[in-house]
Amino acid sequence: MSFRSVFVAVVIAFGLIVSAFLINLARPRVEVAQPTAALVEASGKCAQCHERQQYSVVHEYEMSAHARKGVTCLDCHQPAPGQKKVDHHGFVISDHLTAGNCRSCHEGIYQEFLESRHAAPAWAAINGEQGLSPQQVAFSETYQPGGTKRPPNPLTLPEGHVAVTGGCDHCHAIGKPNDDGTIGTCTDCHSRHADSVALARLPSTCGQCHMGPDHSQLEIYTESKHGVMFAAFHNQLNLSADPRTLTTRDMWVPTCATCHMSGLNGIGFTHNVSERLSWYLTAPVSTHRPDYAQAQARMKQVCAQCHTSASVDRVYQQAEQQVAATNARILVATTIMDNLHKDGVLSGPPFTHAIDFTYFNMWHYAGRTSKHGAFMGGADFAQWHGNYALLEQTVELQHQANELRREHAHK
Repeated sequence: MSFRSVFVAVVIAFGLIVSAFLINLARPRVEVAQPTAALVEASGKCAQCHERQQYSVVHEYEMSAHARKGVTCLDCHQPAPGQKKVDHHGFVISDHLTAGNCRSCHEGIYQEFLESRHAAPAWAAINGEQGLSPQQVAFSETYQPGGTKRPPNPLTLPEGHVAVTGGCDHCHAIGKPNDDGTIGTCTDCHSRHADSVALARLPSTCGQCHMGPDHSQLEIYTESKHGVMFAAFHNQLNLSADPRTLTTRDMWVPTCATCHMSGLNGIGFTHNVSERLSWYLTAPVSTHRPDYAQAQARMKQVCAQCHTSASVDRVYQQAEQQVAATNARILVATTIMDNLHKDGVLSGPPFTHAIDFTYFNMWHYAGRTSKHGAFMGGADFAQWHGNYALLEQTVELQHQANELRREHAHK
């Protein structure tokens, strides 16, 4: 073989090696990286497929508390009682996880959740009792009287099915009844594969639903001193701290979860987000919750971890005065509406007259905002988005009522 032939063969071989190296370099990391022992132990055979198809799922799981504690993919995807079984590449799994899967390890937390307004009452606020069993309704009514045994929201008919499924249900499905007999899904707050405590503690997580004109908690929190401090110092907080040992060294600036759920400095933590609420602030005319005194004492105990009792009592006193003032305005508007119906001036289904919307906006938007703003430290929302709007709408409602009576008398 001549030197020329050898030289050409060597050049071609070298070119092929370089080309293979460059091609391999361009491949995604998940295809070329050698699996670590930790990855194999944490995610097993599931990761071998899913790292090529949905690598983010595998990566989230790798970083999760479940992975650190040796909980495998199959532990969570094992079909719970009442769930459809699917043959998935030789594994029998459930491909639609619910709270029924989480409760196998977190039964106590699930039971707390069932007692809250995040459970069946959240679903019923839009869809009524539809889809809920009589037993589920009865259980929920024990803890949240009037929250579940109710008809569908009157807005669902005029707005239509598309609007409800595309809007309302996205949030209210946190309490959706599942085919396996359970309620809701834990992943709305904790994410599917990250199972993150830190994510559930972020105000923006709660703000996926608790925002907007009718429940503007996120906006109010952002305006409040608590929200301003969180924006400045959130990188210094230990958002991933174990809820059983959480202290004010971890969370010295509160988020929504700190006040409504967390076990701060030895206070018991809860997944019943209603447990520390003393008023039905979302109602047109707010009343005490059944366990008003105990609930208020629980919330004040949380406040007292950072504030003096005198300052906490002052905030509550001012907020309850705001509730009373808002109730008084809404009662006047309610009397006007009731008299219009009684006298035959108004008739027909809800939301068929302009005055229906004025009245609805008064209690559902401005009224709620004034009350939440007062309790959560959002002065602008208590005033301009609340009290001022209530005053404006009161005048408008009375004007519309007078016009309707004139038209009715003329007819």
